[in-house]
Amino acid sequence: MPKLLSPEQVAAYERDGFVFPVDALHPDEVRALRAELESWEQERGAAIDFPEKSKSYLLFDWADQLAHHPKILDAVEDLIGPDILVYHSTLFLKEAHTPAFVRWHQDSTYFYLEPHLHVTAWVALSDATVQAGCMQMLPGSHRWGAFEHDDQPGPHNMIRRGQGISGRFDDTQGVFTPVMAGQMSLHHTDVVHASGANDSNDRRIALAISYIPAHLRPVGAVRPSALCVRGRDHGHFLPEQRLTQALSPHAFEAHREALARFRALQDAGFQPRPAAAAGEPVNPA
Repeated sequence: MPKLLSPEQVAAYERDGFVFPVDALHPDEVRALRAELESWEQERGAAIDFPEKSKSYLLFDWADQLAHHPKILDAVEDLIGPDILVYHSTLFLKEAHTPAFVRWHQDSTYFYLEPHLHVTAWVALSDATVQAGCMQMLPGSHRWGAFEHDDQPGPHNMIRRGQGISGRFDDTQGVFTPVMAGQMSLHHTDVVHASGANDSNDRRIALAISYIPAHLRPVGAVRPSALCVRGRDHGHFLPEQRLTQALSPHAFEAHREALARFRALQDAGFQPRPAAAAGEPVNPA
């Protein structure tokens, strides 16, 4: 029996490549975690940005708590098994009434892992409604193979390199996946997804945590690091150490090294898997 997800939710993930909404955090937890993030932003005098918004669990207590949260890990275990690593994370923050967006893309394209089994827990610290620019997913697209991606960086593109799929999909396609503060969605590494502008009156804040089963292997030119958060580490990645003191010199150095490896892996290039077969549908919704 699943630990947190229902059999129907597990079946939906296998069929569609995603499942939502999944309850994860108590309202008190949401308030405390968001307050910790925003207190740091106020002290800094600016919103969180790169590099701190990537692999934040190596720097901040609030992100470390989310990466190790038992309910989140229970849901992930229901999908990928008991030996779980965190491979990456990104804080996606859209300020109120701003045009920030994410292009249609597949996470797997720049993660360099085989087989393609990783799952992203997209955990909301504020309401991610349709108006706020929640994610859109293409059901079943995790079975279509790898699409060609290109880089189109821009001031409003939330993915720093701007990677995405050109000329295949538009904003009318897919299923909106709204989640409220304290809820999460779970999506497969190959599912095609995107998100639009935040036209709401609040910031849209979510930590996307990429979890992988520990038996996965990196296939790129650089050996990346990962953090074991449940079960056994199978030794295929350089081991990251859990945060002991937030924002300490040691934490900043560990974060710098892990992020440098991840970026070097991306910069080394990519050999895509075979694309979807000719005639594969691209507008199922």
